[in-house]
Amino acid sequence: MPFAQDASRGQDEAMTSVLDLAPVVPVVVIDDPSDAVPLARALVAGGLPAIEVTLRTPAALEAIGAVADAVPDAVVGAGTVITPEQVTLAVTAGARFLVSPGWTDLLLEAMRASGVPYLPGVSTTSEVVALLERGVREMKFFPAEAAGGTAYLKSLNGPLPQARFCPTGGIGPATAPDYLALPNVGCVGGSWMLPADAIAARDWGRVEALAREAAGLRAQV
Repeated sequence: MPFAQDASRGQDEAMTSVLDLAPVVPVVVIDDPSDAVPLARALVAGGLPAIEVTLRTPAALEAIGAVADAVPDAVVGAGTVITPEQVTLAVTAGARFLVSPGWTDLLLEAMRASGVPYLPGVSTTSEVVALLERGVREMKFFPAEAAGGTAYLKSLNGPLPQARFCPTGGIGPATAPDYLALPNVGCVGGSWMLPADAIAARDWGRVEALAREAAGLRAQV
């Protein structure tokens, strides 16, 4: 699968390959590291190869490493990256891209120096302009629904068409197609294909089926 990791290439070119891997990036919270590999295999089998494992639990880094080692068709990344130290730990564990809910210059510098693609989080026009000034054109829009949703992103496209987004936060299968129809949206992030009861029951067949439905959302646009 095409995926740019060459640090000598521009951030926009590298991130475009992440945003275009699938219409949906599953946002995964791992409590039990043993779930990571079968869960990732189910998502990949369903057509969602880009997987964001959030650094919200003690198991996250181990999970990233396990998926990187055992699921070669997965493009596993680290989400909820908020410190330069987490950047280093995530990349060392095997993360192939980084996602943050927001950004500072210190965090942005660390993500840029990591050598892997990254999506810094924004929720205001000023943050988007500030990132564009720094040469970043691919961003996470978070929290998407609370920050204005599709209407806000649509309004950004006029003055800032060079910015491209992965909106995340409060998006489900009913609203995802509306986001995907926008010209400045490459994909969306979400967790609806990972219902808590399916994870608890280790019902990976159900996860795969829901992933396949999510992977087909682009065709509905």
